Amino acid sequence: MNALRRPVRAFFAALEGLFDRIFGPEQNPLAHLGALGFFFYWIVVATGVHLYIGFDTSVAGAYDSVEHLSRSPWFLAGVSRSLHRYASDALVVVMFVHILREFGLDRCRGVRWFSWVVGMPIIVFVYASGISGYWLVWDRLAQYVAIASTEWLDWLPIFGEPIARNFLTRGSLDDRFFTLLVFLHIAVPLILVFVLWIHLQRISRPDINPPKRLAAGTAAMLLGLSLVYPATSQGPADLGTVTSIVRPDWFYLPLYPLVDFLSAGSVWAIVAGATLVMLAIPWLPPLRRPPAAVVTLDLCNGCGRCAEDCPYSAISMAPRSDGKPFEVEAVVDPDLCVSCGICVGACPTSTPFRSDPKLPTAIDVPEPALHALRDATREASRRCVGDRRILVFGCLHSAAALQPESADTAVVPLPCVGMLPPSFIDYVLSRDLADGVFLAGCADSSSYNRLGPRWTRARLAGERDPRLRQRVPRDRLAAAWLAPRDRKRLAAEIDAFRARLPKRAPASSARPALVAEREPAQ
Repeated sequence: MNALRRPVRAFFAALEGLFDRIFGPEQNPLAHLGALGFFFYWIVVATGVHLYIGFDTSVAGAYDSVEHLSRSPWFLAGVSRSLHRYASDALVVVMFVHILREFGLDRCRGVRWFSWVVGMPIIVFVYASGISGYWLVWDRLAQYVAIASTEWLDWLPIFGEPIARNFLTRGSLDDRFFTLLVFLHIAVPLILVFVLWIHLQRISRPDINPPKRLAAGTAAMLLGLSLVYPATSQGPADLGTVTSIVRPDWFYLPLYPLVDFLSAGSVWAIVAGATLVMLAIPWLPPLRRPPAAVVTLDLCNGCGRCAEDCPYSAISMAPRSDGKPFEVEAVVDPDLCVSCGICVGACPTSTPFRSDPKLPTAIDVPEPALHALRDATREASRRCVGDRRILVFGCLHSAAALQPESADTAVVPLPCVGMLPPSFIDYVLSRDLADGVFLAGCADSSSYNRLGPRWTRARLAGERDPRLRQRVPRDRLAAAWLAPRDRKRLAAEIDAFRARLPKRAPASSARPALVAEREPAQ
């Protein structure tokens, strides 16, 4: 399975780099696939309501009402029909691209299995909504889809009588069946919203709204397509004749040619096999999970920063259990924790200035613990020589993962750059462990641990606790947010940072006041 992930990851890495150059990192569509899916869904809902106002829910009047809507220029129902169609197709595209990208980035295993597995019913409901929508047009394509669908469903022993009999002759289909179909086409998308809500339950601050410029550009693209190539019907359905050549929608109807050429049982076997494989992917192979974060109640004052910053809702605030004069305490759910360490970077007690070698903190991850991170920082400092020494704190999932060291540059790896408390930067520079600190995190479009880069930037800018202290010289700090493919770019960024760093000051001019200070407030 990992052999399959590598080419997928490489493909998306190249595509993300291209889109970053075209749209910019903040507007990269690949960074907002889920949000685009919601955006297309709401376009489908809005245009569907518009079309339903003038739709005739009878067998005899359905086709004519759709044709009247398509030709009516007064309230642009024809544009609504085309937008309804193309937004539905776009929803399928972003849904499958999102699935493939999450698979390639290995963001479907471990505690992330829940969102992946719940995502499988979403596929079913999206297709049920789309296919039932084709029936409502009641043209020749709808007739073909209705007959093929019912014959395929009749293979399952769940109906008392074959439902395909409703489509054998003229007059065999009545308005009650069509009314039921309209009800299903409305009810299924409503159920889909509920399933989407469940899909997001284990995700903190889910991205459900695309950036305004991306939304506007996408909407303009769909509108332009609707005006240039409007959706049309394929002639009225006639159950007295056999449909011959139809133009299928390859987004929603890719299995229907198989229904024509294979037995219904064979197609069911293909669908069932593909579903089982998709459901099993989070455990192929099983992911080694690092130990979850641990709370030390003696140091926890219930500030809630860790729960606020956790991307996976793995931390909650519960009533105090140890008698301390605080209202709440942090509680970690090990089934949800991915050990990204972002909670450690958020905790005000996570500071390297303490003299205790164990460096206790209110919340910590065992791998690597905060004291191990301080030890690694000191060891990296000892490897650096020269008058422009740089310590790179790099995320293991970013370009820093394979960044080679040099005589004046050492790398301290982190599970996520968001694990680094801002006080570590102060510690490195005030203790003269390096002349500059460089943070290398994931690109926003491919961040392995959600929100890590965002929270880090906010802490450095003084917009989020714990803030980087004002006394830290900003000219000795730099950061880059790059994907693993950007190793050369990262090396160039570090070289440029080194070039603009002031040369190391003589030992006699060091700032003793900064060195002597032990535990700066956060």
